Amino acid sequence: MSGEPVVRDVIAPRPVLRRELVHHGRIWDVVADDVDLGQGTVVTREVVDHPGAVAVVALDDDGRVLLLRQYRHPVGRELWEVPAGLLDVPDEPAALAAARELGEEADLRAARWDVLADFYTTPGGSSEAVRVFLARDLSPVPDAELHVREDEERDIEVRWVALDDAVAAVLGGAVHNPSAVVGVLAAHASRATGWATLRPADVPWPERRTATLMERRDLEGQASHLP
Repeated sequence: MSGEPVVRDVIAPRPVLRRELVHHGRIWDVVADDVDLGQGTVVTREVVDHPGAVAVVALDDDGRVLLLRQYRHPVGRELWEVPAGLLDVPDEPAALAAARELGEEADLRAARWDVLADFYTTPGGSSEAVRVFLARDLSPVPDAELHVREDEERDIEVRWVALDDAVAAVLGGAVHNPSAVVGVLAAHASRATGWATLRPADVPWPERRTATLMERRDLEGQASHLP
C-alpha cells in the first residue's frame, strides 16, 4: 500500500481570545478558551489538557495479542486493555515510553517496534493524543529487572488471545477500552496487507503535546493565535 490517503486531518487552529485555568489536576488540567470561529462568532470551550499516551499491541509468534484486565474507577469496570501509559516524562521518545510500559505492565521486551495507528481519544473535549505501537519478537524481562506493580496495576490479569478472537470481542461489544479497540482492529487490518501499512517507530507525531495550554498562553500572550 502506497501513496497519499484520500483524506487527511489538517492543523487549522482558530484564534483564542482568552484562556483561563479552570482546574489544575495531578495529571491533566481543565482550561476554558474563548475561541473566535469567524464571522463574529466567539464560543467558550472547556478543554481537558492531557499529556497524551502510548499503547502497545504485543503480538507473539503464534499471532496472539496480549490483553490485560485492569480496574478503571471512572467507569466502575474491569476492562480488557493493551499495555499503555501516559507520556508524563518530558521529551521522552514515544517508542521508549511504549517499551517502558510493556516492561512494567506485561514483563516483556520487544526487539521489533512499528507504529500501527494514531488517534485522539475525545477530540470534542480533550487534547489527549495516543500512539499505538505494534511490538513483536517478544522476550521476558529478566527477573532482576521486573517492575513492582502497585495500585490498580497490582491485580492486572494477563491473557494471550488469538488476534481474530480479539477482533470478535471488539466487534461484539465485549471490549471497550479505546486503545484496545483501535489497536486490535488496526493490527487485524494491517496483517491483512502483509503489514504494509506499518510506519517506523520514530515517525514524526505532530499531534503529541509539547507544552500545556497554559504554558502556550504565557509564552504567546492572551490574544494570540494559539494552536
